[in-house]
Amino acid sequence: MAEEEFIELKFRLYDGSDIGPIRYAASSTITMVKERILSEWPKDKKIIPRVANDVKLISAGKILENNKTVAQCRPAFGGDPPAGVLTMHVVVQPSLTKSKTEKKKVDDTQKTPVCSCSIL
Repeated sequence: MAEEEFIELKFRLYDGSDIGPIRYAASSTITMVKERILSEWPKDKKIIPRVANDVKLISAGKILENNKTVAQCRPAFGGDPPAGVLTMHVVVQPSLTKSKTEKKKVDDTQKTPVCSCSIL
């Protein structure tokens, strides 16, 4: 029986601090990795992601897709991963639907008709 391969990953946050290193099975999906990042996220940060889709993982200049496994992202790692810990960059980007909703609320308040006419 083949032994499952593990990859050690470290995540660099926007302020230069790190989460990890954490060992992941090669069969782990990027969504699973993001959920673990959410659970390990430092509570003292100004920017805190709310859901896994708010987190973007970047490795070798490429944004990793949620449905891929860690093993499938190997080309982004440059072929065979080097021995040791791989570092990925973490970007927090809130969902667009939320920001569109907030923008719509602002636009609605601005479009409220206001009459300033005076009839003499």
